[in-house]
Amino acid sequence: MKIVVLVKYVPEPTAAWRYSDDRTLDRAGVEGRLSELDEYAVEQALSLMENGLSATVTFVTMGPARAVDGLRKALAMGGDDGVHISDEALHGSDALATSLVLARAVERTGFDLVVCGMSSTDAEMSVVPAMVADRLGVPQVTFASALSVDEGSVTIRRDGDTAVEEVVATLPAVVSVTDQTGEVRYPSFKAIMAGKKKPVTTWTLADLGVEPALVGAAGAATAVRSAAPQPSRQAGVVVVDDGGAAAQIADFLVAQKLL
Repeated sequence: MKIVVLVKYVPEPTAAWRYSDDRTLDRAGVEGRLSELDEYAVEQALSLMENGLSATVTFVTMGPARAVDGLRKALAMGGDDGVHISDEALHGSDALATSLVLARAVERTGFDLVVCGMSSTDAEMSVVPAMVADRLGVPQVTFASALSVDEGSVTIRRDGDTAVEEVVATLPAVVSVTDQTGEVRYPSFKAIMAGKKKPVTTWTLADLGVEPALVGAAGAATAVRSAAPQPSRQAGVVVVDDGGAAAQIADFLVAQKLL
């Protein structure tokens, strides 16, 4: 069986993000890392193998040159090889273009099961797994808190607000997993060194047969009109209960049109 895990190299969430003149994130000026939510996808793919599934695991990422660091982190956790899709024309791509490129890459690698995180920690859209599944023409089972593979099908558990669902899809399929699937392993020094030696292939848009006009800012169906840092949090008002606290709180709620 061939398992493909889609991973993303994202800006460090705690870093100070800066934006370029074209209103895209200045990736070169911000430290990055493998998306934390994608680490759960990596863990689940590796766990399937460790639980007896005969499979190979390939990690696929799309991004700038430094995105290979995200692949190396995944390969340090386990797996066989990685694919890095890198092309200047990709700059400014939206989710639609991203799903097109990733789907073409998955088709080229071959797959039985595609595993994704539930969302990236930068855009937080949660739409790429469904888009990739649609482009590949295969079933999608999303927001899995547990999954298993058996006899040509994948079974997931999805925890909702009012019910727990069991969903089964025939393979090939795309699965997205949540951060409730279990603890993510921490690679040892030996595993990190081994991950640096595993093969990583770099593909361009030409390798995937994708026209540059379909990706990047020019091919995006969405546009960022403005971007600004979130303002600093202002100090709140401390209410001391000297007998009139209830009235002060009520007045505050009325002033904020919350009451």
